[in-house]
Amino acid sequence: MNTATATLDAAAIAQRYIALWNETDAARRQQMLESGWAEDARYVDPMGQASGREEISSMIGVVHAHYPGFRFALAGKADAHGDNLRFSWTLGPSGAADLIQGTDFARLDDGKLQSVTGFLDKVPQKA
Repeated sequence: MNTATATLDAAAIAQRYIALWNETDAARRQQMLESGWAEDARYVDPMGQASGREEISSMIGVVHAHYPGFRFALAGKADAHGDNLRFSWTLGPSGAADLIQGTDFARLDDGKLQSVTGFLDKVPQKA
């Protein structure tokens, strides 16, 4: 992937990523995964891991079940270097202060997310 393209698309890719995590409809979520993620994409964070679009969609569904009404939002500016993307996010009840914060690092392959490694920067003890 062209470095200039990754730099120009960093914000858009991060926004689509956040939109995916906010999508509660499994069919729409699957469409989003098919358009923006490689078929064999991988996701890992301290709470779990998933391989492939179906497992990633299921993991997102579990997050929605565990945190009903919570919304993800970008925090700060997404940036890219080559085929690598970095951005931070927040998660909290809709219309309220965030409870959870994290930073994700992603690798792109031909413009699609290939792998995402998430780090939790702020987590309440009861989360």
